[in-house]
Amino acid sequence: MKRLCGAALVFVAVSAGAQQFPTRPVRLVVPFAPGGSADLVARVLGQKLTESWGQQVIVDNRPGGSGMIGNELVAKSVPDGYTLTVGTMGPFSVNQTLFDKVPYDNLGDFAPVTLTGIASHVLVAHPSAAVETVNDLIALARAKPGQLAFASSGNGNATHLTLELFKAMAKVDVVHVPYKGGGPAMADLVGGQVLFSFASMPSALPYVQAGRLRAIAVSGGQRSPLFPNAPTVAEAALPGFESQDWQGILAPARTPAGIIARLNAELVRILGLPEIKSKLAGVGFDVKTSTPQWFADFIRSETAKWARVLKQSGTKAE
Repeated sequence: MKRLCGAALVFVAVSAGAQQFPTRPVRLVVPFAPGGSADLVARVLGQKLTESWGQQVIVDNRPGGSGMIGNELVAKSVPDGYTLTVGTMGPFSVNQTLFDKVPYDNLGDFAPVTLTGIASHVLVAHPSAAVETVNDLIALARAKPGQLAFASSGNGNATHLTLELFKAMAKVDVVHVPYKGGGPAMADLVGGQVLFSFASMPSALPYVQAGRLRAIAVSGGQRSPLFPNAPTVAEAALPGFESQDWQGILAPARTPAGIIARLNAELVRILGLPEIKSKLAGVGFDVKTSTPQWFADFIRSETAKWARVLKQSGTKAE
């Protein structure tokens, strides 16, 4: 009976702690440089969480290592809900196969909170490139094997995997140039240091609108209202081509279940707000939320899927 009473008291204490959470600032780590889609979504969520909780949510960019530097920091943080990470396809479903050594277990070291959404990419070209269509690009790549440079936001990132899929399906040999995030990649692309990229829609949109980049096609299964004149890669040249990134929020493993539940409830509520859905849709981000368990199962299935793709293609980190 004493043991049962003790257990009950612990449960009450944990529940009370979860209800009071947070009582101090929360750090939301973005494992990429500022300027990419993960950074943008994190800042939208951080602002709304700050307003809701009355506690500052600090967006902390920790780029490098294809997302592994920032995520390792979170994996080793105190599991109290005050340090979170923005998880994306690359660091959580691709790196495990792409790299020989990853400094964290993508499920064992993290507690998934919720999926936040998915996003397609846009194939863009610098105006100096003599490319108007996907077929133009394929023809140019075949005429100049190993000479065309494509920027990505990092090894194993969704923009990299989209490029690998394009190389395989188009049967072309192009050069992959990885950066430490979408922001640096976009800066060199706009500057003409590299001429092509499968870029995130949020980072590419203002440059396309300003005429500093040309939108060739989108990577998803449907056209995007953000780029109405750009067909899908599938309809333009490569039937069956489709690639999308996903994002979600995760905490360190062993974070109390009550705090995970509170985080989930608040994030799902915020992402369901019409103004937030509209704002994120305006930059090509399709909001989708989930339970923690569904998100964990999703990461597991995505890891298995990309492991098959990478092993079949023989792709490894460069």
